[in-house]
Amino acid sequence: NPLSPALDRLPQAAMSSPSEALEKADALATTNPAESESLYRSILALDLAAATPDLPKDDTIRLKESAITGLSALFVKASNPAALSDLATSLRPFFTAISKAKGAKIIRALLDALASVPDPDEATLSALCEDTIAWCRAENRTFLRQRIEGRLAALRLSQRHYTDALRIISALISEIKRLDDKGHLLEVQLLESRAHHALRNLPKARASLTAARTTANGIYVPPALQAEIDSQAGIVSAEEKDYKTAYSYFYEAFEGYMKLDSPNAVNNLKYMLLCKIMTDHAEDVAGIVNGAVALKYSGRDIGALQAVAAAYKSRSLLSFERASTEYKTELVDDPIIHTHLTELYEKLLEQNLLRLVEPFSRVEISHIAELIKLPLETVEAKLSQMILDKKLHGILDQGAGCLEVFDEVTESKTYKDSLQAMTNMGFVVDSLFEKASALR
Repeated sequence: NPLSPALDRLPQAAMSSPSEALEKADALATTNPAESESLYRSILALDLAAATPDLPKDDTIRLKESAITGLSALFVKASNPAALSDLATSLRPFFTAISKAKGAKIIRALLDALASVPDPDEATLSALCEDTIAWCRAENRTFLRQRIEGRLAALRLSQRHYTDALRIISALISEIKRLDDKGHLLEVQLLESRAHHALRNLPKARASLTAARTTANGIYVPPALQAEIDSQAGIVSAEEKDYKTAYSYFYEAFEGYMKLDSPNAVNNLKYMLLCKIMTDHAEDVAGIVNGAVALKYSGRDIGALQAVAAAYKSRSLLSFERASTEYKTELVDDPIIHTHLTELYEKLLEQNLLRLVEPFSRVEISHIAELIKLPLETVEAKLSQMILDKKLHGILDQGAGCLEVFDEVTESKTYKDSLQAMTNMGFVVDSLFEKASALR
């Protein structure tokens, strides 16, 4: 037994009463972690087969569960993911000796502990998940295996291995549907929607989200999971440019997370502010931020969106870029916000360029670049794109390095009406010809 060497290092007094050893280990967890670990391991080394009237098997199992919890807490505090992984592996003989439900609960608690280590080692967690899945297959523990496969898919998603995540999810969904485990099915369908969204496949992201909401209608959904559904619905709606609907979903998610005192609340508040900016209501940001509900979340995250709103109101590209640099973690490193901020930047750039070229019929591109304080190549590429998109009427004379701006030609209404009348007349003539042919 890999835990038995701990027995030889303990005083006999500690060995005489496992309950006292557990109490002492809990008391020493802060002051003397090494001795506390040794005591926890002595309890884990107890033999379930050697039960006595003084220490029945059920009491031994209970003591071991408490020791596992205490020991995993020690390893989390010491930021030792390798020890946690080894602990989960070494306890497998114990898991086979107790009920499957109790064993599954302990294994999932150990995985939660490993994920909660500061700066978690995702490679260690991934390897432990894969190893545990293989063990579950060998032991025929289907329920536990499916849960850990769902966790592995979420881990692959956080590692940005989207194809691997979808491969696991696809196999898992068909299997869960056969077992009719709707609670787990809902979680996996949400993961599928997030994976498709990350791959920019919006139709499939929307389809997975719709399937998840349909599943949720038939079961009790915990508040945290309901908030996650609302948040994902907001993200998908925002990608579809339906920012008003997205705002309402983010608000629902924000309220849900706020009641749970979850750190995800501030993220949804950020997305709410982003929706206001994207719908040209940047002036509403101050009112939301200064509201009684949002004041408790004030900080750099909210300050970043306030800076963006101020830049958008002033139509200042320089302020926008300054905000992106100053709040890089809060804005650029958040993939949801970064996607929409890029679109917002392009919109601001177009508005500024149109305002600058409006007085000219012919102007040097270098002069525009100097006025807008951007590199010449960036300005030239953007003007070319605007001309192709028919947002700017003109041509680029690259030989002379100039932009020629044309007056916008308004299409005559008479011309359009005449074309429509001729088209309708053509339909009438064709219809008469068909009827005349039938009479023959």
